[in-house]
Amino acid sequence: MSRVTNNVASRKRRKKILKHAKGYRGGRKLYRAAREAVEKGWQYAYRDRRNRKRNFRRLWIIRINAAVKEHGLNYSQFIFGLKKLKIDLNRKMLSELAINNPKTFESIVKSVKKKLEKE
Repeated sequence: MSRVTNNVASRKRRKKILKHAKGYRGGRKLYRAAREAVEKGWQYAYRDRRNRKRNFRRLWIIRINAAVKEHGLNYSQFIFGLKKLKIDLNRKMLSELAINNPKTFESIVKSVKKKLEKE
């Protein structure tokens, strides 16, 4: 009986790893080191796809806070006022308005201030 080596599948598996390790330096062009580096890279990529969402939310909140402080409010008061007015804009859009369309953002802040003064 002849010996089966499954040569094609193993070669394909190794080539896939080495392809993903393209551009790596040093011994990471060798299969074992390349596999370890690629798998670690995939772990970082998986983790950071989630972290990116957190980081962007933090950035938007910082931008909104800075823009609102120019009008004499702070971030928490502003968000509270938006909820009271039932203005349903997410933080990404609010930060874009603050940067690219300051007059519109100012009108939103003024309406929030009026609502907060009434209470």
